Amino acid sequence: MTIMTETIMELISVEQWEEAYPIMTQLRTDLDKHTYFELMDEMRKDGYRLFAFYRGEEMAAIIGISVRVNFYNKRHVVVHDLVTTKEERSKGIGEKLLAFIHEWAKVNGANYVALESALPRSDAHRFYEDKFDYDKWCYSFRKKL
Repeated sequence: MTIMTETIMELISVEQWEEAYPIMTQLRTDLDKHTYFELMDEMRKDGYRLFAFYRGEEMAAIIGISVRVNFYNKRHVVVHDLVTTKEERSKGIGEKLLAFIHEWAKVNGANYVALESALPRSDAHRFYEDKFDYDKWCYSFRKKL
């Protein structure tokens, strides 16, 4: 029997971002490759970090975060993107990535981990609330310009 190693690592090279792109588009379905790299470059300058979960040599999930400071959450980590490949969903990988980010946030002086989830994603809401005890404490609004 072969045991697959599980690894979580930060993706820092263009080649790694390229490998993550097909996974990202499973969540961000309207994201073309040119825009992905353009936004990645800009977001990285603003503190965005992308981590991946590998099972063996295969990237199975990604999580994109940034550290922010404001008056209501103090120093906190924002999860912008969390997606597991279709083939690997419901196998506990999202749980492992989020637990990793919770520890990473503590080590990096964060008081909270915050995230937004689209209103129709009730399964995701249950995941955050039931498995990780996230509080649903506000609404997020936006206006298209």
